Amino acid sequence: MVTKQEIIAEATRLGFADIGFTNADTFTSQKEYLLAHQEEYGWAEAVGFSLLDGTDPRHFIPEAKSVIVLLMSYFEEAFPSTMESHFGRCYLDDDRMTKDGLALKIKAFRKFLQTNGVDSKVPFNMPHRLSAARAGLGTFGKNCLFYAQRVSRLSSFIFPIALVVDKEYKPDEPTIAIGCPDWCRNACVAACPTRALKGNGKIDPRLCISFLSYYGEGLTPLELREPMGMYVYGCDRCQNVCPRNIPWIAEGKNPNPRVAAKASSFDLASLLHMDKPYFTKNIWPHMFYMSADDLWRWKMNAARAMGNSLNPDYVTDLIRAFKENADDRVQSMIAWSLGRIGGAEAKKALEQFLPDADTKVKEEIAKALKTKI
Repeated sequence: MVTKQEIIAEATRLGFADIGFTNADTFTSQKEYLLAHQEEYGWAEAVGFSLLDGTDPRHFIPEAKSVIVLLMSYFEEAFPSTMESHFGRCYLDDDRMTKDGLALKIKAFRKFLQTNGVDSKVPFNMPHRLSAARAGLGTFGKNCLFYAQRVSRLSSFIFPIALVVDKEYKPDEPTIAIGCPDWCRNACVAACPTRALKGNGKIDPRLCISFLSYYGEGLTPLELREPMGMYVYGCDRCQNVCPRNIPWIAEGKNPNPRVAAKASSFDLASLLHMDKPYFTKNIWPHMFYMSADDLWRWKMNAARAMGNSLNPDYVTDLIRAFKENADDRVQSMIAWSLGRIGGAEAKKALEQFLPDADTKVKEEIAKALKTKI
């Protein structure tokens, strides 16, 4: 049977940042937590994540003996500032659909295991971060993210991949703990504008900007629009302010050519005006949590970001998009954004839109006209 050291050597050869091993026991604490917090996590089952099934490695391989956890660093290269302003970094070079980056490395690693008589599965709904901590690869932050123990300057810009295998390997020493320095005064909790972070490694995912940007229901509530800021898909606020991440953020990096090549497709105006063919070709292969049926949500998020930019250059695009879109959620957010940016052009457009708008949109226009316009 292939040895643990041989597996470690192969992971290193393939370019993974780190690797650890743990047993295939049920993640009992995770299961109990999920069952006790169905109000916060019940939505995950509804969208097909099956988090409860993921707490038992033997659900995927009945004869599972170990879990191998690989770490991939996803912020080795710099991303365009125009992209980082609107998208969480972990999504910028995501190849789960294109399968031309990390997926190839995982495939090669699994092929190595298979060639050496080891069966493996990579369940998407395993508690990957907890698996990594149980495998001794790092600790948690108060923001609920996972921080590396040995690589990426000990930052949270890493992506754990848990593989359930049918062979037994000696587990590494667990590092399940919150590793934040004593002197940190809850910077991430204070910086979370929607108050999703509750402190001590607890979160209400329904208030997280990432969740709200692609799973939130209907028109974004008024009280969350400003706090969600410039993010269209995902969020990095708690990572950007974290003192544990500063060394890695501050390090000089060469530009990521894959991300730079697609940056122009993701500017706010393109997102606001895109049709389904544009979305299917340029957007969905890279950021796929929202389907073509959710095009309204992309446009609503782009309009909100424009409003929060306070940039009058976006007024023309917002007016055009209001006329292009019949969806009341998109029109409502555009009305809010025009009111937030303000100015004579925005006011004139809102007054013109008011008579023919439906009831919901009319209410948003009326509120917008009462703002600083």
